Amino acid sequence: MEIRRDVFQAIADPTRRQIIEMVARQPLNVNAIAENFDVSRQAVSLHVKILTECGLIVIRKQGRERYCEARLEQLQEVTTWVDHCRQFWATQFKSLDNYLQKMQTGKNQTNE
Repeated sequence: MEIRRDVFQAIADPTRRQIIEMVARQPLNVNAIAENFDVSRQAVSLHVKILTECGLIVIRKQGRERYCEARLEQLQEVTTWVDHCRQFWATQFKSLDNYLQKMQTGKNQTNE
C-alpha cells in the first residue's frame, strides 16, 4: 500500500522544516544536510525522501553528486489553508466582540 503524502506532513516535523530552510538558501547534498543534525545520514535521507514525495524538494544530479533543491510552490496550499482559518476566526471573534458589547451596553443601561 502506497502512503499518500502531502505538504502538511512535510512541515509537521521540525527536522524537515529545517531541511526545507537549508535547501531554500542553496542546493545541498544529503551529506551536507546530515552534518547539521544529530541523527544518522539514513534518517536524514528518509526526511529528504518524504520532502521529495511531498513535492517540496527535487533531487538534481550533478556528476556523481545528488543535490536537493527546494520547490516551495507547494507551500501555497498551507498559506491558503491558514488564510481560510484566519478569516473564519476573525469573523467568530468579531461576532463575539459584538455580542459582548451588546451585553455590556444592556448591563450599563440596567444599572442606571
